[in-house]
Amino acid sequence: MTDKKQGAPLAPTTTRGAVDAFLTKLAAVPAVRTAGQRGRLLFALDATASREAAWDRACQIQGEMFRETSALGGLDVQMAYYGGFGDFRATAWVSDSASLIGPMTGVHCLAGKTQIARVLRHALDEAKAAKVNAVVFVGDCMEEHADALGALAGELGVRGVPVFVFQEGHDARAESTLRQIAKLSGGAWCRFDASSASQLRDLLGAVAVYAAGGRKALADYSARRQGDVLLLAKQLR
Repeated sequence: MTDKKQGAPLAPTTTRGAVDAFLTKLAAVPAVRTAGQRGRLLFALDATASREAAWDRACQIQGEMFRETSALGGLDVQMAYYGGFGDFRATAWVSDSASLIGPMTGVHCLAGKTQIARVLRHALDEAKAAKVNAVVFVGDCMEEHADALGALAGELGVRGVPVFVFQEGHDARAESTLRQIAKLSGGAWCRFDASSASQLRDLLGAVAVYAAGGRKALADYSARRQGDVLLLAKQLR
């Protein structure tokens, strides 16, 4: 079993490098949109005990995702999460942040093993029913078979469903597998820590804007932001 204890924070230069790589990859992902259809984003989170503090940040951030995409024709979001003893749940697809506040604030993070495979299988099932433009996964640990997760990520890649992975903490085994999930699906990986909530908000907002409006909308979004997300403008020219 992987140890969930987080290590020391990365040096700023290392964090910046990971963010730059994430933004570069996001800018290169082809956006597949059908005219007249809303974007759909699956927002999946680890709700095991080690992530209890981070859950509060996620509750605040998801509202920002809706606000940034409202002018683009909107974004439908489904939240999925796992925790405790084999508990995995997913909400209905919703088009406003208020509909997710209740489910998110009602979640209690409980000790248990990761269920990333269930997240990826669920994403595949949803993509078979209707187009899913992107999957976001936020977690800190991996306690499953890496090859099995890679196979599922590859299936998502074939279907054009990129997985954007945000890893909290510095678990080396988790990082190796989560990077592969992002790569095989055609998405991107980025690390965040307890001191980078605003950075995570902006990067999640960038993925949401991409899912709702494609690359042009992402370029416009990056031009309005400060800090890391401004790097997107250069990548998209």
